[in-house]
Amino acid sequence: MTEFKFCGLTRSEDALAAGEFGAAYIGVIFAGGPRQLTPERALVVLDGCGTAAKRVGVFGRSSPAEIAKIARAVKLDVVQLSGDPTAADVKAVRAAAGTRVWAVIRVEDSLPSDADSLFDSADAVVLDARVAGMLGGTGVTISWPDIAQQVAAVRRGRSLVLAGGLRPENVAEAIKALAPNVLDVSSGVESAPGIKDHARMRAFASAAAGQMEKR
Repeated sequence: MTEFKFCGLTRSEDALAAGEFGAAYIGVIFAGGPRQLTPERALVVLDGCGTAAKRVGVFGRSSPAEIAKIARAVKLDVVQLSGDPTAADVKAVRAAAGTRVWAVIRVEDSLPSDADSLFDSADAVVLDARVAGMLGGTGVTISWPDIAQQVAAVRRGRSLVLAGGLRPENVAEAIKALAPNVLDVSSGVESAPGIKDHARMRAFASAAAGQMEKR
């Protein structure tokens, strides 16, 4: 079954809507950019969803100790490492934070050589588009058909999260190409950075649900 995550939340009302629309995960950003929140603000935003979805915090190159401190303060279920993490980084953060850890692979034309080790060490691997100077939320789409065979070769049934340029209009194509476990959307359901458009959130949820029914 393909679940979905609304990421880059900055408002409690958007977190509430995410839960109402059936999101399995909601995400907040600690990795810089226009959607970055303080831990105090992130807690308020995530509390807007109650317990309807798992809480994900997106980090760049923070230390395991700093990540663990924020994870406890914000009551995170998942730490998402977006700063080109290694398998060693994943293990260190898991040991410090005691949460599940997702490792982001930023893709240009092909998967990096350490993709297999990240699938081995992380609870899930997140595929996102590589854009210079940015760690996510770019709205840039990966060429899914071009990397499908590479992903299948290293994935071997392990958990895959797909990010990068997702929107209601291309959910079907994304699921057909890579069959991810989780769809991760941010800018594709926004009216402005960090401001979610509830009509687009609903449309994304409906599109994902429609594809689930067909599978």
